[in-house]
Amino acid sequence: MRRVSIEEAVGQVLAYDITEVNIVEGFKHRAYKRGHIIAADEVEHLKSLGRRSIFIEDGNSTGVHEDDAAKIGAPLIAGSNIRYDAESSEGKVSFYAEIDGLFKVDEERLFQINNIGIPSLPTIHNNMGVEKGKQVAAFRIIPLVCEQSVMDRVTEILDTPIIEIKPYVVKTAALLITGSEVYEGRIKDGFRPKLEPKLNRMGVEVIDYRIVPDEADIVTAAVQEMAAKADMLITTGGTSVDPDDITAQALLDAGVTYEMKGSQIQPGNNLTMGYYGDKPVCAIPAAALHFSATSFDILLPRILAGEKIGKRDMALLAHGGLCHFCKKCVYPICPFGRG
Repeated sequence: MRRVSIEEAVGQVLAYDITEVNIVEGFKHRAYKRGHIIAADEVEHLKSLGRRSIFIEDGNSTGVHEDDAAKIGAPLIAGSNIRYDAESSEGKVSFYAEIDGLFKVDEERLFQINNIGIPSLPTIHNNMGVEKGKQVAAFRIIPLVCEQSVMDRVTEILDTPIIEIKPYVVKTAALLITGSEVYEGRIKDGFRPKLEPKLNRMGVEVIDYRIVPDEADIVTAAVQEMAAKADMLITTGGTSVDPDDITAQALLDAGVTYEMKGSQIQPGNNLTMGYYGDKPVCAIPAAALHFSATSFDILLPRILAGEKIGKRDMALLAHGGLCHFCKKCVYPICPFGRG
């Protein structure tokens, strides 16, 4: 690879992609691709892009070119249910979810790669629920060329893939609304209109829906019947500190074992999480009626992917676990609950 003036480059082979940014028309794209033979009528355009000299291929390159680095890194980075660009553009290759599911990244090895200083491997946050087609990562080396030793180290770190999409395994849910005031028709149930669309967007069908009074034996029986039908049971109401809140005890009496009673995330401190056999059971507090995103929304993608949430998970999520209470909620593109 050799540096020459724009005029000398006519008829020569371009050694790297050249980017064009147009603020007026609002685009950024690859104007010239590596391997392009530069024509005389392109000289003025290249000058308008700020080029007075460029690199051309001369057969004497040493090190690893950005395009070759992308080719080396991409298949090592991508794990299950991840696809990536067939070829790099401007030295970069992007990665996308092939299915709806839970995005996972090995954060420690991600740090190791980026700590080298030459590679750039940014990702979205770990444990985000994503839809098919969502971009989840991008890889490139920052300079045009790097030493072979850099890519050797990257390859060493990437002995197994670093990112994947875990499929959602929970496909059906039962929704149990507790509260005598709702059962008696004194107030209208507000949980189903909030929860069912969220579940549907993630591929979960609500196959049973009931409203029951605050009577322990009725709640206990409903839990057992509904949990037997669905992959997941969601209950609402009756989990806070009021003396009439009997749902938490009724769940225990039904055979639910608790992973946690309460969460360190706000809003949603009174979220209760347990299992009926191997089926997840969530008791959702009233905060879900008022706020667009609560502890339940943060944990839901992980629950649907079959992950068990424990005390340590909740303690770690306290960092970033306070909602910003924005006037317009943009969750999940938000730092809330990202740890």
